[in-house]
Amino acid sequence: MPVSVETAEALVVDASCSDDSLTVVLDDGRIVSVPLVWFPRLLEATTTQRKQWEPIGGGVGLHWEAIDEDISVASLLQPERFMRFVDTASSNRTRQTAKARKRSRSRR
Repeated sequence: MPVSVETAEALVVDASCSDDSLTVVLDDGRIVSVPLVWFPRLLEATTTQRKQWEPIGGGVGLHWEAIDEDISVASLLQPERFMRFVDTASSNRTRQTAKARKRSRSRR
């Protein structure tokens, strides 16, 4: 029997950033770590700016005032529902197809 986990209930207790990841501690004991490349503003921020976060909405998310970044707990727990990831293989195929069409048209 599948077990469902309510993600809306989890609240931020602590957060930290390394050079390449954001790690968030939740009040239910889970620790979530995601790549900083998911959040370009955090990736480009200084170490000091990354440390200056505050909880928002009673802990349903995090906010960095200096870089105007907000991240919800829900987006960390279910990124596929909130973020658009680039499929590099698909993007490359699309570019190659477009180039081939352009070459074909120029030959006519």
